[in-house]
Amino acid sequence: MEVISTNLGEKQAIKWQGKEVFTGIYKYPVNEPLALGLNDVEKDQVIDRKYHGGIDKACYLYSADHYDFWKSKYPDLNWQWGMFGENLTIKGLNELKIKIGDVYKLGTALVIITQPRQPCFKLGIRLKDAKAVKLFVNEKKPGAYIRILQSGTVNKNDTMILVESKPENYSLTEIFSLIYSAKENHDQVKRAIKMPELAESCRDDLIKYSGISI
Repeated sequence: MEVISTNLGEKQAIKWQGKEVFTGIYKYPVNEPLALGLNDVEKDQVIDRKYHGGIDKACYLYSADHYDFWKSKYPDLNWQWGMFGENLTIKGLNELKIKIGDVYKLGTALVIITQPRQPCFKLGIRLKDAKAVKLFVNEKKPGAYIRILQSGTVNKNDTMILVESKPENYSLTEIFSLIYSAKENHDQVKRAIKMPELAESCRDDLIKYSGISI
């Protein structure tokens, strides 16, 4: 896999349901390496730390391979890398194959896959269509959040190389699908929440959505 773009965002105010809210989803390509810290990407604006940033979601990756699909759906948008709020746009990132707990060398950093992205209304605002959130869910193109095991820098054209695999774990796509079908799949939820590498917030959501008792 190859880093196609490094992206950073500034805090921006947007209107939603008659209210002013702030977001960092508007990220744009930069001509500099990104420094991956243990809690977030340096120089990047993370507004809602309940859902972004922190140990389990320090950096968001999205696949460059998905862009053609989205461009076909929204041809009138001014398309550029970073449209999904990703810090790193990665060529060859395949959520069907990447497992929770897989460890990668990413630039000079060492990272581990923790969970897929769960979209919120801000994605609809970014793509200028509230229905984009439902489409994102249905198409199962979620991207990946990572935990930083070893801080480092990532630049355009750097590689993302698998150094440790977890073949027994669920893939990003499987976890993403399970989030939206947890109520009907208790056995899978019980297996998923036992994966120690899974982000804590994702584990909590699976338990909540499934209604299981632990």
